[in-house]
Amino acid sequence: MTAITPHRSKGRPRTFDRELALRRALEVFWKRGYEPATMGELCAAMGINPPSLYAAFGNKASLFMEAVKHYETTYWAVPWQKLAAEPNMRRAMEHFLLDAAAVLSSLDAPCGCMVVLSTANVSPEAQDVHDAMRALREVSRTNFRQRLERALKAGDLPVGADVEALAAVFTTLLQGMSVQARDGAPREELERIARASLAMLPRT
Repeated sequence: MTAITPHRSKGRPRTFDRELALRRALEVFWKRGYEPATMGELCAAMGINPPSLYAAFGNKASLFMEAVKHYETTYWAVPWQKLAAEPNMRRAMEHFLLDAAAVLSSLDAPCGCMVVLSTANVSPEAQDVHDAMRALREVSRTNFRQRLERALKAGDLPVGADVEALAAVFTTLLQGMSVQARDGAPREELERIARASLAMLPRT
C-alpha cells in the first residue's frame, strides 16, 4: 500500500482557519464522494482560492486524507479509547456501539462513516486513496480483535471463542450501521441494532 502523507506547506503563514477549512472540505467529500468532488467545489466550500488550497494541502488526495484524519480524531478517537479502557468486555462493546450510533447519526458529523462510504468506487488513478481507506477500515477490525483477545485471556469469553470471526462480524456491523445512517436511520434505530448485536458475544 502506498501511504499518502499530509502535505506540509512552506512559505508565509496561512490566513485561513485550517480546522474550519477541513470541516468544510469534509462536508463536500461526504456529500459528493472523493472522486466526484471537484476542486472548484472544495475551494468554494473552504473559502480559499486554488493556489492557496494547493499551497496548504498539496493536492486533492492529501486534502482528503487530512480531512479524514480530522474526522477520525474528532469523532472516533474517544469511542475507541473508551473501548480499550473499559475493563468489562460487554460494557465496553455496548458503550462503543452506542457511541457509534451517536456519532453516525449526529447532525454535527457527516452522516455515516467517511472511511466506509467516501471511496466506494474509485478509478485506478485514485487507488492510493482507496488503499488508505481500506487500511483505516482494517484498524477497526484490529481494535475489535485486540479488545476481544483481552476478554478471552481474562475469561470473559469462553475458551475457543473465534476472536478473529467476532472482530470481523463487529467490523461489518459498524460498516452496516454507517450505511443505515447514510440512508436516514435515526439514532434510536441504530441503538437498537447495537444492543441486539451484543447477543453475538458468546457467554462463558
